[in-house]
Amino acid sequence: MRRPRGRAFVPVRKDTTRVNDQIRKSPVRFIDADGTQVGIIPLEEALRRAQDQSLDLVEVGADANPPVVKVMDWGKTRFEKEKRAKESKKRAAVIEVKEVKFRPTIGENDFQIKAKRAIRFLEKGKKVKITVFFRLRQLRRPELGEKILDNVSEMILESGAGEIEIRSRLEGRQMTMILNPLQDKLHK
Repeated sequence: MRRPRGRAFVPVRKDTTRVNDQIRKSPVRFIDADGTQVGIIPLEEALRRAQDQSLDLVEVGADANPPVVKVMDWGKTRFEKEKRAKESKKRAAVIEVKEVKFRPTIGENDFQIKAKRAIRFLEKGKKVKITVFFRLRQLRRPELGEKILDNVSEMILESGAGEIEIRSRLEGRQMTMILNPLQDKLHK
């Protein structure tokens, strides 16, 4: 089978739980619908008991010897499992990081505008990454970048919108600092 061009191939992970006729090994350790362990019985008898109760036979312990099977309503169980997965995905906190870029030779007015933008992002509850880009000879003067980052952090601490998570550090041609929003401001 050929993969389509231009799109990344992501294999779909299917549920590997075996149900009813998909179960192959016999004998099995049988657990009834009410949770009582019946014992080790042949697979055919376990399937017959599940059909008598109009439920499914589900392999819950495939690695065990003999495999553990349980009588349950598989459609209902699978639906509830998918529903819980969706709920936990909704509750997962997604923290967005916004980046504000500066240069070592930035003018005062441009500096004020960008610093206020960073404060606005923090007030909205987003993390902010402050980046100072250096060019050529500017790399010889990293103290200019530190001065800009100090001024930004001072403005942010004065406004009370955020706090510093990671102090400034030079990485290649840029100096970065990461700011967190204050939690008490978010709840208001």
